[in-house]
Amino acid sequence: MFRGSFVALITPFKDGAFDEAAFQGLVEWQIAEGTQGLVPCGTTGESPTLSHAEHRRVTEVCIEVAGGRVPVIAGAGSNSTQESLDLAAHAKSAGADGALVVTPYYNKPTQEGMYQHFKAINDAVDIPIIIYNIPPRSVIDMSVATMARLAKLPNIAGVKDATSDLNRPILTEIEIGADFCQLSGEDGTAIPFLAAGGHGCISVTANIAPKMCADMQNAWAAGDVGSAMALQSKLMPVHGALFCETSPGPVKYAAGLLGICGDQARLPMTEIAETSKARVRDAIKGAGISR
Repeated sequence: MFRGSFVALITPFKDGAFDEAAFQGLVEWQIAEGTQGLVPCGTTGESPTLSHAEHRRVTEVCIEVAGGRVPVIAGAGSNSTQESLDLAAHAKSAGADGALVVTPYYNKPTQEGMYQHFKAINDAVDIPIIIYNIPPRSVIDMSVATMARLAKLPNIAGVKDATSDLNRPILTEIEIGADFCQLSGEDGTAIPFLAAGGHGCISVTANIAPKMCADMQNAWAAGDVGSAMALQSKLMPVHGALFCETSPGPVKYAAGLLGICGDQARLPMTEIAETSKARVRDAIKGAGISR
């Protein structure tokens, strides 16, 4: 099972192209700082604006640099079932440990449509699949009943839950069982999600504060609730700042401030406002984040 602090990796760009060297450095730094898993080519990685060739290369570089030291759950989502299937197959062939597959956005499939979408990928590719349930971006919301139905399939391993509904992990565990991997997709609910039966977090904030995020997850796992809560409280202003505008705009600006990589994003993502920049700077300073 996937547990602990996973990072939803940003994709660095330089002069409009994938900055492979910066990405290699980011992955290496994440592992050195204690991050327990890597998630390339998700929403934070600007997957909608990556070409298919870039998507494959980002996944490959992440797996190459990780070298088996931590698991890699490669983004493989699309609102096209065939495209998602192809990306999952590439993730498998590249050596990923799992595939993150978002519920099909824009198409607005029914619960049955979502079931058949994930079943098709399950049947075609032998790789652990993490369902990415994010209603604010995909419009649709997979029900616990549909997830329980999917969990009976051999490759459906868990969920990245970005609903912010803290009833979900409890209800999901009751319906499916404790072995179904549940990862929060919301940094602000990381600790409450664990308390409700979750197993970790796929974090945006970990891009710039990997050690703090990992230490928080480790403290919880060790039963040190006080330390975990103290870290979460320290990070809460950062979580808020990194979502003061649509992600990954703020986290890319933060990464630029810290010298992790450039802050370029691809249209339709744009440079964040000056007021947002000030909020990000203040939050980083307040939390004592540096590199």
